[in-house]
Amino acid sequence: MKKLISTKYSAASFNVAMLILRVVLGLILVSHGYSKLVKFPGLKDKFMNFLQLGSTTSLVLIIFAEFFCGILIILGMFTRLAAIPIIIGMAVVFFVASNAHLFAEGERGGMYLAAAIALLLVGPGKVSVDGMMQK
Repeated sequence: MKKLISTKYSAASFNVAMLILRVVLGLILVSHGYSKLVKFPGLKDKFMNFLQLGSTTSLVLIIFAEFFCGILIILGMFTRLAAIPIIIGMAVVFFVASNAHLFAEGERGGMYLAAAIALLLVGPGKVSVDGMMQK
């Protein structure tokens, strides 16, 4: 019971928590990115034209962030660097596409944004390629 209300944590529990966060976030993002990747021909003209980059360029950038950076997040490889495109993409989803409605259609984008910011700030943990390269 004491452990449940304690504010202390062990390095092992931190590393397991970061592993769970990385893998779950990465799998969700990869599945979203993959669905956009396979539907690319149909989406390229209909996708949001962010900052007048063009809908095709915007779609390519979000596929890169979700699919390819999602894979890096799962592996824990270049985690902080891979989190940056995800943060940018999820910020656009949350603030632009859903008008920052946290308790409505922006809920998922807000959660993904928060998780990616957490990964940027604390890193991947020891159970990762980055953690193994530090040894």
